[in-house]
Amino acid sequence: MIDLDSWQEVFATLRKNKLRTALTGLGVFLGIVILMAMVAFGRSLQAGVQKEIAGFATNAVFVWGQRTSEPFAGLPANRPIEFNNGDVEALRRVDGIEYLAPRNQLGGFMRGSVAKYGGKSGSFQVMGDYPDVQHVDAPLMLAGRFIDDLDIAERRKVTVIGKGIVEQLFPEDKNPIGEYVEINGVYFQVIGVFGSRQSGENGERKITTLHVPFSTFQQAFHMGDEVHWFAIVGRATESAATIEDKVRDVLRKRHKIAPDDEEAIGSFNAGKQFGKMTALFMVINFVMWTAGILTLAAGVIGVSNIMLISVRERTKEIGVRKALGARPLTVVRMIVAESTVLTVIAGYLGLVAGVGLVQGWIAILPMLGDDVPFGVPDINFTLALSAATVIAVFGIFAGVIPAYHAAKIEPVEALRTE
Repeated sequence: MIDLDSWQEVFATLRKNKLRTALTGLGVFLGIVILMAMVAFGRSLQAGVQKEIAGFATNAVFVWGQRTSEPFAGLPANRPIEFNNGDVEALRRVDGIEYLAPRNQLGGFMRGSVAKYGGKSGSFQVMGDYPDVQHVDAPLMLAGRFIDDLDIAERRKVTVIGKGIVEQLFPEDKNPIGEYVEINGVYFQVIGVFGSRQSGENGERKITTLHVPFSTFQQAFHMGDEVHWFAIVGRATESAATIEDKVRDVLRKRHKIAPDDEEAIGSFNAGKQFGKMTALFMVINFVMWTAGILTLAAGVIGVSNIMLISVRERTKEIGVRKALGARPLTVVRMIVAESTVLTVIAGYLGLVAGVGLVQGWIAILPMLGDDVPFGVPDINFTLALSAATVIAVFGIFAGVIPAYHAAKIEPVEALRTE
């Protein structure tokens, strides 16, 4: 144990060369500030990406028809593949699917259609949907309700609209619930208003969308039994890749597509993309931590070098101590204590400064708007504790080599030193 006298001696030694102590500690201080800043930046970037895709199912699969690339079963190549209601029933029997959402869009994928109310109009996305679509890309309901199974069964002319549409078409003091919106000459009663958990362009697109019951959409807009694409979520026990393969196999057989024709059916596996994204951020966080720790290590090496110089300057003093009976372990403990105290004090000051820097970044974020690809960095107690542990460990290691040299000093040789 280090008693009070030992602590006083440690601080007296550090105060003896104030400038050298301050400059040595500066390296550690900057190292921990850079470590905190880099880790916070990585987490802020990750939080920004998560904000862009908030509410989106991580194991979703999307499937749509394209054109065949080769002839099969007497049918020509370059044949368009168009899904229909029969495919819906076939896919409902696929084992492993938890939610199946056939989807149609008026005008085609990512295209807008004109919606009107009270003399105002705008171009918005008009979607024909099943209730299950809520489990693919969850809307944030602000008023009313979403489409339900009864709306589908009775082909009700109802719609759920995004808050962006409310802002464009309705007066500020007007409650849109119960009002009628005209879409391509067909009137739909508003039964719900929703927002989006997402931000940026994705969030803006969501809140300028109208959802209409799928069956009503087909009937009102003369779509027959056409299905543009499927949004599917598998059970937790099934991987998205397995669901994707099963769905493609069912649709390939129903539409007489060659087994090796990969062009006829397009698909997007969100599970695979989320997996890549997770791996990417693991690498980013690893790189940030590694770069930060190496920067901190550079400062600690400076501490170790200064401690070596200090040991050389105090050779006679150490020799006297050993001549008076000080054991090598006592000398080692003294040197390690000095390096640890210096490193810990500088490191904790850097930790405070780093947290302050991150808090300043958090305060500035709202001023940058929703278009920036950053979110609130997750700087929690665990991260601070990890940084504190790194500081303490580095402080101990900084004194090991100098302490070893001090312990090797022979009293007779030390007393001869000028």
